[in-house]
Formats: sequence, structure tokens, C-alpha cells
Amino acid sequence: MLQQVNRRTKSQNYTLSAPIGGLNVRDSLDTMPETDAIVMDNYLPQDTKIILRKGYVPYVELGEKIETLMTYNSAGTESFLACGGGKIWNISSSVHITQLKDNLSVSDWQYCQFKDRLIMVNGVDKPQVFYFKENVPVIEDAAFDGEGLLPSKLVNAAVIKQRLFFIEKGSLKAWYGDEVGNIQGTLIRFDLSTVMRLGGHLMAVCPWTQDGGHGIDDLTAFISSEGEVAVYSGSDPANMDDWSLRGVYRMSKPVGYHCAMQYQGDVVIISEDGYIPLSKALSLDKANASQIAFSDKIRGLVLNRTLHGKYKRGWQGIIYGRMGYALFNVPSAEQYEQHVVNVNSGAWCRFTNIRSHCWGLFQDRLYFGSDRGVFLFDEGYSDATTPIYGVVEQAYSNLGSANLKKIQLINPRTRASTKFALVVYTNMDFEERHFDYAENIDRATLSKWNRLKWSSLRKPTGTKWATLKGKIQSQWIANSATGFKASVVFKTKTRGNLIEWYDTGFRYEQGNNIL
Repeated sequence: MLQQVNRRTKSQNYTLSAPIGGLNVRDSLDTMPETDAIVMDNYLPQDTKIILRKGYVPYVELGEKIETLMTYNSAGTESFLACGGGKIWNISSSVHITQLKDNLSVSDWQYCQFKDRLIMVNGVDKPQVFYFKENVPVIEDAAFDGEGLLPSKLVNAAVIKQRLFFIEKGSLKAWYGDEVGNIQGTLIRFDLSTVMRLGGHLMAVCPWTQDGGHGIDDLTAFISSEGEVAVYSGSDPANMDDWSLRGVYRMSKPVGYHCAMQYQGDVVIISEDGYIPLSKALSLDKANASQIAFSDKIRGLVLNRTLHGKYKRGWQGIIYGRMGYALFNVPSAEQYEQHVVNVNSGAWCRFTNIRSHCWGLFQDRLYFGSDRGVFLFDEGYSDATTPIYGVVEQAYSNLGSANLKKIQLINPRTRASTKFALVVYTNMDFEERHFDYAENIDRATLSKWNRLKWSSLRKPTGTKWATLKGKIQSQWIANSATGFKASVVFKTKTRGNLIEWYDTGFRYEQGNNIL
């Protein structure tokens, strides 16, 4: 008696974490860890999930391109200054805006606060100083002089061991205060032309500590345009017993006068080769490993941007402690982008559609200067009423099996503040398919999965569906894709949501009889 053979293939289940490893443009698609991402725009990687970034709202309209934002703090009171179009405003209040200065040549300032003075230089205009005089905010020309000094050529200010330091634009000369604690007066020249063997000019001077604080172990680093870093110990360049060269080191060339970003005692340098902490770039005894991961995973992306835009204004790094990430502003001819790293995990992502010329912190909130004013960032769920476009292409995974497989269902687990439209599908075996975003959908247009046949959908390789407010949504969606490796594509377009993605479940058949 003949018996019918059951050729039905048993389904397999596999759960894949959301790409918490962040953006990876370093590894090949075939070897990339499955928890990394080929594309990660406007989603932030966290420890157990990724989240859609928040948007921004207008703060003040000034009618000029804003190129510098500065914060001043004295006696527990913060002031917020904006510079653009040759003017400087006090924008501490978005309602009461005061113009403090005009008729300036350049609006890209470097600055530092020393005692109760905010000192500003730009290499073209006379140095400026901001402070309060009888409770009234004022800006006036800073009173610096020195033998052979042209004060308007000072650029890149820093405070190191209670002494002001500057560099002279277009030269290998630095200048420092003749006395500890002086906020004005005589500056002394410090010539590094015999130290920097590759020539060029100075780009930055900054303190560099090895213990995370401020003390006698602090070092002084001078960075040249050719990527040389001269490191000194001591506090008085005029005293041979209190000033010594620790070494001159090589790294990739820095980008812009805002190339140095201080973070927990380390200095992160924006360079042609990436965002590099000095502690990782220089072979110096007892240098601590930085809390910020070296940008090796996005090196190719940074190389491309510096190749085409290293001479543009707008390169800047800033730490946003409230959300635990560092943001690097990247100017371009078409639109700006930001490279963002989780300072705890070292996972990267990219922000898009934010036309920012500069960034600043005021009362622990993050702001950026744009074409005609200042915006408050990380506020609301839209980009000044326009949608936030989020797209993630996760790294390819074999889903726990090297065999050929047919993915029947996928289940992205998400949570959101309100219902939203999600476009989700899989690319197989390194193919590149792109489906359009789906805008937020109203309650009336939502369809529950068990009331809609898959065959009736216009795009059976991916669909849009709604999450439930405040709850983790777990819903199986038909997928119907065949191959050895799968990449989840996750796309959102929203003006009213905070979206979190935790993981994705897969149900598939494997074997030779699935085609």
C-alpha cells in the first residue's frame, strides 16, 4: 500500500535585536555584525533599542545666518549669545532680544570663559569681551597687547592652568598671558616654528588632562594644520623649570578652527581621518582610553565628507549630556548632516534634514544656528512642522541558519507615543530595494492585520501598520522573501511620534523544497 509523503517543511523562529551596534560603513555586507546597520538616519542606538530622534522648533528669528552660539555663566546666571551677519545678540530670552554689537567682519568666533569674562576671537576683528557691568550685559574690545602682536589676528582661545592662551592666525605662533589670572593686558609670544617640523600653521591650543580633572598634571597641546601635536607639561612657557616639551606626535590633519572638543579631560579632534581622541592617537604614557569610541566604524563616511568639505565653515563637535551623545556637525554644499555617537556604547548614527551652521548649549538644552535664526533641538516630534524621516537598513543576518530559507512572517516589536505608519520589509542576499515612506495615518484609515488579506495589499513585500500607544506592539506581518541572508529595512515618516524599535521576530522555512 502506497503512503503519501508529507513534504511540509517545519517553520523556524528567530529573534534579531534591533541594530543597537549603530551605523557601520567599515565592514563588508557579508561580514558585518547582524546588530549593526548599513544605514541609520535619524534613529539613535541605545543599550536595548533604537529610538527616533526628536525634532526642533523655532527659538528666535534674527534675519541673519547664525554662525556662532556662545554661553556665558556667572554667579549662577547663564547668558546666551548668537552671532551672524556681523552682529552679536543676547538671546537669553526669546522674547527680549538685545543687539550688543554690529559692523563686525566675521561671525565665526572662537571663545572661552575666564573668570567673569567671555573672550571672543575670530582672526579678523578685534578680540571682544562680554561681561556684566552693573547688571547690564556689555560687549567691548578686549585690551590685549604684546610685542609684535596684532590683536585682530588672534584666533582659538583657551584657558590652561589659569592662564589665557591664543594662536595667531596663519602662523606657528601662540600667545599667552604674562601673568596667571590676567583677563587682559600683555600677551607673550611662543613660537613653535622650530618644533613643528612639517610647517603649516596652528589650528588649536587646548588643555589635556590625564586624570579627568584640572590640576598640576594637566598638559598643553598645540595642534598644527599638518597634523602635528606638540605636547607640553608645566604652566609657564617663560620658565624653563616649569615648562617642558613632552613630545611631538603625528595624527591626521585637523579640520577647521573648531577642531578640538573637550570631553572628560580628553580632547576629541575633528580630523580628515575621523573623530579621534588624543588619548587614542598619541603614544603618551598613562594616557587614559577615551570614553568616546574612535570613529573607525564610520571612517569612510567622514573621509568622504572631509574630502569634499574640509574647508567649509561649520565643522564642530559638541557633547549633549542630557541625551548621552556627542554630535559632530558636517557642512556641505547641499545640506548639512550630523554624525552622532552614543558616548556610553560608541554606536554611531546620522542625523539628516537639519540645516545647522553651529551648535550651542544653553541651560542644558541643545540649540543650533540656521539661515535666519536659532532653533531649539530635541523638542517636539517634527522638524519645525515638517516630518522627521527615519530609515534604518539593518546588517544582513542568516537568521541562525546557513541554509536557503523562505521568510514567511516578520514581527518588528516597537513602542510609540501615538499610532504611526511603518514601512518594513526585508532585502535578501544584498539586493537593494527601496519603497516609499508612509506618512502618519489617521485612526480612520488604520487596518487591523486580521481584517485585511495580504493578497489585497499593493506591496506584498512590505506593509505599513499602526502601533498601540504606550505599549510594545508585537504583530506578525507577511513578508514572502527567499534567500540565504536577510536585511530588515525600517522606515518611518512622522510629525507626531516618539518611536522605539526593540527587535524583530522571523518565521521561515528552510530546505530545498521551498522555492
